[in-house]
Amino acid sequence: MKNNSYDDIINLPHPVSKNHPQMPLWDRAAQFAPFAALTGHDAAIKETVRLTDERLELSEEVIAQLNEKINIIRNNIGIEQNVSITYFIPDAKKNGGSYVVCSGVVKR
Repeated sequence: MKNNSYDDIINLPHPVSKNHPQMPLWDRAAQFAPFAALTGHDAAIKETVRLTDERLELSEEVIAQLNEKINIIRNNIGIEQNVSITYFIPDAKKNGGSYVVCSGVVKR
């Protein structure tokens, strides 16, 4: 049989300090919580990985089609019209940006 070096203390009760109150479980857990050794490094990595879209340059033909659709909407004000508009929002930190689709009913 293998001799266990903890046999003399394994069944002893947990010691309780007479001078210090027991630390709350929440505070004890905080001692083992991860910490950021390099402040801001994680955010910098996430920013580098974040993708942006390139802004598309519309041809004259596409611009004419969009203007025609806008005129149709404008000429039918007062009639309920469901529309979806896609627009580009430039990114504040990187080149490019993102396209957003907004849908709703035209009111005026």
